[in-house]
Amino acid sequence: MENEKLKQLLMKRFEEEPDNEFTVKELVEYLHMTSTGQFKFVVKALAELEHDKLLTLNQSGAFTLARSKQLPTYQGIFHSNDRGFGFVTVEELEDDFFVNPTQTMAALNGDEVEVQMLTPGDAAKGMRPNGKVVQISGHALTQVVGAFNSAPDQNLPKGILGTIHLKDKKLANYTFLLEENGLHPVDGEVVLCDITSYPDAHQPGILKGVAVKVIGNVNDPGMDILEIVYQHNIPTEFPEEVLEQIAQIPDYVTPEEKVGRRDLTDQQLVTIDSIESKDLDDAVTAWKLPNGNFHLGVHIADVSHYVRPKTPLDKEAFERGTSVYLTDRVIPMLPPKLSNGICSLNPKVERLAMSCEMEITPEGQVVKHEIFPSVIKTTERMTYVAINKILESHDEKMMARYQDLVPMFETMHELHKILVKMRKRRGAIDFEYPEAKIIVDEAGHPTDIQIRERGISERMVESFMLAANETVAAHYNKLHVPFVYRIHENPEEDKIKNFFEMLSGLGIEVTGKADAVSPKMLQNILKKVAGKPEEQMVQTMMLRSMQQAKYAPTPVGHFGLGAEDYTHFTSPIRRYPDLMVHRLIRYYEDHGKNNDYQEKLPEITTHSSEMERRAIDAERDTDAMKKAEYMADHVGEEFDAVVSSVTKFGMFIALPNTVEGLIHISELQGDFYVFLEKQLALVGRRTKRTFRIGQSVRVKLTNVNVEQKEIDFSLLDADKAPQTNLLDGVELPAEPKRRFNRNRDDKRYNGNRKNDRGNKRYGNNRNANRSNNGGKNKKPFYKGNKKANKFHR
Repeated sequence: MENEKLKQLLMKRFEEEPDNEFTVKELVEYLHMTSTGQFKFVVKALAELEHDKLLTLNQSGAFTLARSKQLPTYQGIFHSNDRGFGFVTVEELEDDFFVNPTQTMAALNGDEVEVQMLTPGDAAKGMRPNGKVVQISGHALTQVVGAFNSAPDQNLPKGILGTIHLKDKKLANYTFLLEENGLHPVDGEVVLCDITSYPDAHQPGILKGVAVKVIGNVNDPGMDILEIVYQHNIPTEFPEEVLEQIAQIPDYVTPEEKVGRRDLTDQQLVTIDSIESKDLDDAVTAWKLPNGNFHLGVHIADVSHYVRPKTPLDKEAFERGTSVYLTDRVIPMLPPKLSNGICSLNPKVERLAMSCEMEITPEGQVVKHEIFPSVIKTTERMTYVAINKILESHDEKMMARYQDLVPMFETMHELHKILVKMRKRRGAIDFEYPEAKIIVDEAGHPTDIQIRERGISERMVESFMLAANETVAAHYNKLHVPFVYRIHENPEEDKIKNFFEMLSGLGIEVTGKADAVSPKMLQNILKKVAGKPEEQMVQTMMLRSMQQAKYAPTPVGHFGLGAEDYTHFTSPIRRYPDLMVHRLIRYYEDHGKNNDYQEKLPEITTHSSEMERRAIDAERDTDAMKKAEYMADHVGEEFDAVVSSVTKFGMFIALPNTVEGLIHISELQGDFYVFLEKQLALVGRRTKRTFRIGQSVRVKLTNVNVEQKEIDFSLLDADKAPQTNLLDGVELPAEPKRRFNRNRDDKRYNGNRKNDRGNKRYGNNRNANRSNNGGKNKKPFYKGNKKANKFHR
């Protein structure tokens, strides 16, 4: 057959099915040219069509029809799935592109890509637009960490020492080959590697690189967490120039440093933290004024005095962005000499502070305030436990020990209740989710998972920090000067509409419009379902409908708090935005209104938000791993649980200790279950048995994969599930002949469900990322935690 005729037949085949891919084998069979001689002609024709850019060879070795250059293209971020497909998020578009496995160009998770639209989405049908990655603009992943294996049983290519075992689930389908150009580790050593070669059409599943650092041995205590730290590119050591700089900083306040500061050393000030806290960055005081109002003083360690702009210390703090609190360790933003030393408000020693003093009415309104640098000396270092014993149980021994301070604590409690009522009146949304404390032994093995109690003292300190953050933000917003704000934007209208539709399906009446939603509206919804079976589901769906809080130079307010102005002022030891707020306060005091920082703040706020997300991801991965490791010792045991999320491939359940796992739909025997997305329910076609968020179930732990952070359960009491008529009027597809195969499910549980938990959905105030912040109230396990509930304020 003539070459041109052959190419015409090939193009005809591709044009018949423009969205499909074809292997060479499929094409030669289609053309009935399977003999060796004929095969060569087909390959030659395909090569010419690819050269002429009429066909594209993808990373699977199959051909697809090349798309017209006139099709719209966008720049975005690729998000991979361990089943091969992915999504591309484009900032200016509402919906993500779905990219099937043959159209990804072997992009890795987080890569900057150019995506070409193949088919537009259809919002009415809930369909995403389909896209094709046409170019990888930049790789997010430049290093990997894992244990070395010389792989003596494998026939490795020349110049390859062995393989690196990658634990990251999104890299599970890739092989990492270690080249001989770098360090030569021994088997079992965990190494950090620079990537030198990425997957392509010729080597679709291969990464290559060189070892640049030996971290330790895979069996070393704590190595599992350290691997996660390196996976997230979190620095673990301070550069030499930073250590040299802090060596010059005195560990006491000098007379020269007090000049120009207000002396508050005669005031009764206390720090209130968890027992294990070492970085004490806030002190408080309160008393009643003759006019019936309250004086509230919030005094924060003046880290900006020691961390000056354009110094090595400032550069390192900016790069880190935040301290990272993991199960058994803290990776601090600042060296311990500062965080635990001169910047920590330790008792009975002078410290430099940035103070915010407020006069607050019995209605909770701040009518006067001052923000100024000061010198303080805290009277006592109080703990949450001690304050709770005084205010909750009126413990006689504790009250006698701190008898001089008890009247102030009682005044603080009174003011706290006033501030809570004020926030509720304006519509602040108060979510309650549990926070776990994972107890590990000396080897790093988890021995227990405890729910943190949250008492009056934790809530009281939170109220005072919120008041100071709002007061500082409002002050500088009114001055119209460049500033750093903590913002929480209004929910997107389409997400609120979907949420309201779900409520309607539950018979919950909503007053108000989706295009004019207010915090008060959502607060009223939570009141309607308080104490009811559907409370947990409504809380979860409300969380999902909201945006994430972030840092920004524009004061758009904080929706979740119902606050017009909000910032982070209270934790400069562990958060760079707070340090920046202090620096700006000092700058405007010295220079007046000035726009010198106007151009710098967008980069600072964007980077700070990204580093916060990095820290949260590392914390989440660590917790998930340690929870899986803990549960591995309990396989075969039975538990009471609650359904925490429902998907088309099964349901996630949560135990009283906050451990979450999957009951795959294949485990739901005796019926075929239909997933109803708007109701977030799985309903049996024959039995009408229904599973929804918040529902109590009895489960058995069947399998744990610690490395992949996967925990699997089976259901023990399916017959006790309530029956509903949710399928009435629903058009059902034909029932499959065989059960769903979990091994082929393209949404297999990855142990890291960012959107399926209330935890850390927004961004908290004082203790947002702390794992050592003290306790929580004892409530039903699916209810109450400061860290998780406060939407990352």
